[in-house]
Amino acid sequence: MDNARKPLRIGILGAARIAPSAIIFPAHATGHQLVAVGARDKVRANEFAKQYMIEKAYGSYQEVIDDPNVDVIYNPLPNNAHGPWNIRALAAGKHVLSEKPSASNAAEAKEVAAAVSKSGKVFMEGFHYYYHPVFQRLLAIIKSGEIGEVIKVESALLIPMPDKNDLRLKFDLAGGSIMDVGCYALHSQRMISQLITGGEPTVVNTEANAPDGKLDTKLNVQLKYPNGVAALAKGDFESPAFEAPLTVTGSKGSVHLPNFVVSGWDPRVIVDVAGNKRVEQLPSISTYTYQLIAFADAVDLGKPVKTDAKDALAQSQLIDSAYLSANLPLRPTLKL
Repeated sequence: MDNARKPLRIGILGAARIAPSAIIFPAHATGHQLVAVGARDKVRANEFAKQYMIEKAYGSYQEVIDDPNVDVIYNPLPNNAHGPWNIRALAAGKHVLSEKPSASNAAEAKEVAAAVSKSGKVFMEGFHYYYHPVFQRLLAIIKSGEIGEVIKVESALLIPMPDKNDLRLKFDLAGGSIMDVGCYALHSQRMISQLITGGEPTVVNTEANAPDGKLDTKLNVQLKYPNGVAALAKGDFESPAFEAPLTVTGSKGSVHLPNFVVSGWDPRVIVDVAGNKRVEQLPSISTYTYQLIAFADAVDLGKPVKTDAKDALAQSQLIDSAYLSANLPLRPTLKL
C-alpha cells in the first residue's frame, strides 16, 4: 500500500473460518489495520484476536459496529445474517465489505441497496474472483475478438458435501448450493453477458437436487444471454473434489480458466485458437488480496466498485429466478 494513504481500520463480525484467508491475511499483506473482532462468545473473540493480531475483541457484533475507531465492517456471518448486519453497519456510517451472498433474497437486497444509497458509504459484495488478473484477462481476450463471436459459456463451482451440521446445509440460515457455490458460476455469467451484450442473462431451465424439498445440494442453471448465447452455470455440494472451471467458446476458438474462483491456486489462462494452444501464467497472489486493494481504492480514492449494491441486487434477482424455476422456496429473511 502507498505509505501516503491511510490504512483501512477494519472490524470483523464473527470469528469465522473464512476470515483469515478473506480479510486477515490480505490486510496484513496490504498494510491495513485490524481494529476489532466481535463474536457472541467473548472467549472465542479473545482467542481469535490473539491468534490473528487483532487489536480488540468484543462479545457482540454491535460493539464492533459502534467502535469509533472502526471505519470498515467485514461481514462473514452466516448467509441469513449478511443483509441485516450490512444494513446496521451502513446505518452507523461504516463502509461494508460483505461476504456473498450479501442478502438472502432480492427483496432484502433492495433494502441493502437503499441503505447504501442513504449512507453514501462504499459497499462491496465479496465476489473476489472478479478482481484477480486471471478473470480480467479472460474478459480482455473475449473483448479483443481473438476467439471470435461468443457461442457458449460454461461455469461451475463444485465441492464435496459439507458436514451434516454445516451452516451451508441449513435452509433457515439461507443455505444451499446456489447460495454458497453456484452464486460464483452465476455471477461470472453475468459479468460475461454484460461485456458482450450490455445486459443480464435470464434463466431458461434448472436441474436441482433438494432431498428435503427446500435445501438444494445441487442446482444447475441453463441461461440465455440477451443476444441468444447459451450458457450453463453449475453449483453443487456433491462433487468428489473441488472444481471451479470456466470455459468460453467462440466461433474461432476458446479460453479456459481451470480455477476461476480461487485463481491464485491455479492462475492459468488457456487459449486455443485454430488448434494453436497457449498457456498464460498470471500472478498467484490471492483473489482476496486483489479484492481488498479494490475496496481500499474505492474508500480512499473514490474509484467505482463493480460488485456494488446495484450489482448485488441483480445477482439476488437471478438467484431468486433460479429457485423459482426449480420450484424451490426463496431463502428466508432474518429479522434482528
